[in-house]
Amino acid sequence: MAEKAIKQNVFLWEGSDRRGVKVKGETQGTSPAMVKAELRKRGIAPKKVRKKSTLFNLSTGKKITPGDIAIFSRQLATMMSSGVPLVQSFEIIGNGNENPRMQTLLLTIKNDIESGNPLAESLAKHPLYFDELFCNLVRAGEHAGILEELLHKVATYKEKTEAIKAKIKKALFYPTAVVVVAGIVTAILLIFVVPQFEELFSGFGATLPAFTQMVIDLSRFMQDNWFYVLAGIIGVIYGFSQAKRRSVKFGHFLDKVALKTPIVGVILNKAAIARFARTLSTMFAAGVPLVEAMESVAGATGNIVYSDAILRIRDEVATGRQLNLAMKDAGIFPPMVNQMVAIGEESGALDDMLGKVADFYEDEVDNAVDSLSSLLEPLIMAVLGVLVGGLVIAMYLPIFKLGAVV
Repeated sequence: MAEKAIKQNVFLWEGSDRRGVKVKGETQGTSPAMVKAELRKRGIAPKKVRKKSTLFNLSTGKKITPGDIAIFSRQLATMMSSGVPLVQSFEIIGNGNENPRMQTLLLTIKNDIESGNPLAESLAKHPLYFDELFCNLVRAGEHAGILEELLHKVATYKEKTEAIKAKIKKALFYPTAVVVVAGIVTAILLIFVVPQFEELFSGFGATLPAFTQMVIDLSRFMQDNWFYVLAGIIGVIYGFSQAKRRSVKFGHFLDKVALKTPIVGVILNKAAIARFARTLSTMFAAGVPLVEAMESVAGATGNIVYSDAILRIRDEVATGRQLNLAMKDAGIFPPMVNQMVAIGEESGALDDMLGKVADFYEDEVDNAVDSLSSLLEPLIMAVLGVLVGGLVIAMYLPIFKLGAVV
């Protein structure tokens, strides 16, 4: 439902303001009538409103990424700290953005703020880019009168979480690359190279070694059925992604398996703990009540196992239990994390302690990814060597056998 809410059309409009000066621009809306009503609220008399060409819109803008939102958060925090008013900050950042889609998004939010809506409410209208946690932090800053300070915290939070995501993607890229490259190289050899040897062997008039015959049979199968094999692989990948998206049980199963996977599971565990600590630290420092913050924290961990555990911890904390004891009973947090949280609760500096936990585990993820990269580089060479070398040996075995006879 959230995705449908953001997919509004872009309309180009022309009109005149209260002083009779001609103005024009573009804004998002579901219909021309809605856009006209919005313009009238802003004191603009609309004369022309037309839908912007979809083809033009798609060809002149790339997708808005979480990284774009992180950069925008830092830019907005910096400009407001420098004394630039909120509306003017949005106008400067929006007009200066190179991505037309991001520009349209920011100027739409600016127009919404100009019409009298709070920043948090304006951001909440675009849930595909600004999640509940982001809006809650901004809302807390507006209510407490410390919006500039909270924007800096939001910017730091977004930068840290995006850095963690990038490191996880980097860690998972190498194993995926090994499988893909090995598969492509093997398919090319079987479809194009092995048949050339098969023609050569047909003139020998002798029985081929079992290993060579097996490779030739596999090559014939690939030549006759490569399309079905490719379609099957694509179908499995698509079905896997759809099952993960639509089935909660299947997603839960995958998250459990991922956490127990050798090497990669260690990185995913540390990343989940880092996100938990960073998110809770940021929200608690913003003055969001602990129980209320825990629900947003659960969604930020990126893993259903941790998300479910944090929701159980939230329920226990709501009954008056200490956070560190509830975390200990959950059984998914290391003793060091539980101890740091206990010290933070006793000293009244829970946000600082959680921040230190986040820093520690973010460094741990960084080091683990670097170690994994160093480990997988020789592994990639070994896997490719075994596959390519095995096929080469299979093709040259008959030649070696013929040489021995001669």
